[in-house]
Amino acid sequence: MPPLFKKIILIFCLSLFAVPLINYRAAALDKKASLALSHYILGVMYEDLGDIEAAIDEYKRALKADDKNSLIHLNLAGTLIKKNEIPKAIDELKQAGDLDPEAVEPHAILALLYSSQNRQDLATAEYEVALKNASRLQPKNIEVFKSLGALYLEQKKFKEAEDIYRLVLNLSPEDAQAHFYLGSIYSELKKDDLAKAEMKRAIELNPDYHQALNFLGYLYVEENKNLDQAEALIKKAVELDPDNGAYIDSLGWLYFKRDKYQEALKELEKASTLLDDPVIFDHLGEVYLKIRDYEKARQAWQQSLKLEPNQDKVKKKIEALSEYGKK
Repeated sequence: MPPLFKKIILIFCLSLFAVPLINYRAAALDKKASLALSHYILGVMYEDLGDIEAAIDEYKRALKADDKNSLIHLNLAGTLIKKNEIPKAIDELKQAGDLDPEAVEPHAILALLYSSQNRQDLATAEYEVALKNASRLQPKNIEVFKSLGALYLEQKKFKEAEDIYRLVLNLSPEDAQAHFYLGSIYSELKKDDLAKAEMKRAIELNPDYHQALNFLGYLYVEENKNLDQAEALIKKAVELDPDNGAYIDSLGWLYFKRDKYQEALKELEKASTLLDDPVIFDHLGEVYLKIRDYEKARQAWQQSLKLEPNQDKVKKKIEALSEYGKK
């Protein structure tokens, strides 16, 4: 269809519903705002037709008439993203967020754009604002609160995360995931009894919750208590997710605690092929030490440090190997 005819059709459609909309808000709109609304609607219609250039042109005309309208900035950002003009889109999204501080969409989209650029700090900050705003707009939406709580947990803001998950459980006491995350928070805060209670509750609500099964089992292993129960929990987690390196590490560490070093070695070596995790290589080093393979112990601990350099305990373990005649 020739562009001229498309524009005629657009103007005709606009005359059918835009004028009543403008009349409906006439008391609140001045001449410039009415003009902005007309160009905004044309921009939306061009965008729906796939004519991105024409849509951008109309959104820019709308902003000339009303540059304080966050929705127009938001729509212009969307069209700019389609053209892969990301820096310009980011600028429009920032303006949209500044103009409407309680909006969700500008911050959520900014989070995605920053994440795609590996600017994780900025992405996290924008995502946090988006979730906070969403929680105010939808005060009973537990999924929004759980996402916010998970973000706080990832940021190690444990007190904020605890408050969020307590709120979720007030809204939905039988939410197994909320119990799991609250238990994870208590574990980080060294409140192990509370952590175990929350994990048990999560498993009661969902017997196949393999993350909770492994977590509770590993807590028992770390305490060197209830090892029979720990073995049952961890083996069930492995059965439900057999290629999960973290679960296989838990099983290997359990065998280590029971002085079953060959069984531990088998599981931990397997775990190390599935997941690059400093804890797994630390555990593997302990097993090699027990079976007196000091060079492999050194290599395992060095790999652990490579993955997480700030481990003073692992550094001391490597230094201590000199006592075994292995410098």
